[in-house]
Amino acid sequence: MATGEARQVVLVVDDEPAIRLLCRVNLELGGYEVREAGSLDEARRQVAEGVDVVLLDMHLGNERGDALLEELVELAIPVAVVTGSTDLEAIAGTSATAVLGKPFTIDELESTVARLAALRVARL
Repeated sequence: MATGEARQVVLVVDDEPAIRLLCRVNLELGGYEVREAGSLDEARRQVAEGVDVVLLDMHLGNERGDALLEELVELAIPVAVVTGSTDLEAIAGTSATAVLGKPFTIDELESTVARLAALRVARL
């Protein structure tokens, strides 16, 4: 990355602080700016400030990420649904750009975000 070049912004939306921290640490090492949200309201505030990629847990406590997913798709922001659900086929049928099943490896995290970040650049 060239000096002065803006880093791509990844928003991690998950109600588990440990998952957000894991993603933050590893993605920042990869050169991304990482923001976090533990609720849909927090996520919407972060999206309004501008993000390039979103990692979205579909089960945020009592909230479901479906509505936010559709909003992000309308904004042409690539989204990886992060889920511990065993029904990955049902989630794969959503409008998400990718699905990242929990537990995931650091390599899976990094490759998914890199692929989505490249899509974002291509859409701009």
